[in-house]
Amino acid sequence: MQLGFLVDLHLCMGCKGCEIACKVENEVPLSTWRLRVKYVDVGTFPETRRTFTPLRCNHCENAPCERICPVRALHYLENGIVNFDKERCIGCAGCVLACPYGAIYIDPQTQTADKCTYCAHRVASSMMPACVVACPVQANIFGDLEDPTSNISKYIQVHQGGVQVRKPEKGTNPHHFYVGGGNITLNPLASERVNGHSLFNNITTLPVGGHH
Repeated sequence: MQLGFLVDLHLCMGCKGCEIACKVENEVPLSTWRLRVKYVDVGTFPETRRTFTPLRCNHCENAPCERICPVRALHYLENGIVNFDKERCIGCAGCVLACPYGAIYIDPQTQTADKCTYCAHRVASSMMPACVVACPVQANIFGDLEDPTSNISKYIQVHQGGVQVRKPEKGTNPHHFYVGGGNITLNPLASERVNGHSLFNNITTLPVGGHH
């Protein structure tokens, strides 16, 4: 069994229900996140639209965070989940720097690292991750990538050619997939403001000394 996650960006409406469910289920401090939904506005007015992209740990097959951890606080479970043990963590933040997806943070209360674990504690009890249960449009699909009859395997089969991962050039082999994404939606943190009119283009400044 190798568990994976897929988000259909055609369905995601940016309600952030998954984000809230994650915080509640995992008692994530308000100032940090295991899962966040980023939005990017694309197009040129009046032909514009807002896209939403849930971002979480990618549970990579070749995870840099797991390799760099000196105390094996980050480790693989048999089902492919990159799990985390707070009791082992020494707070060195090596994993934070190693993750190319910005998915790991330092908990301000415990001073240890933390991240999405696909709700491994729920999975161990044959339950779905909290974010999957909370999604009102079933945009989050979770299951066994090695089982051809699982929902996620069927979804990937149906959408062949349209399934993507974030930053494939990093060679991490993520077990987190997207359907309906593009370069902007899959890398929203790198989006730049389009050059054009700015409220601050033509500012009239007063000379030193006040009014004349």
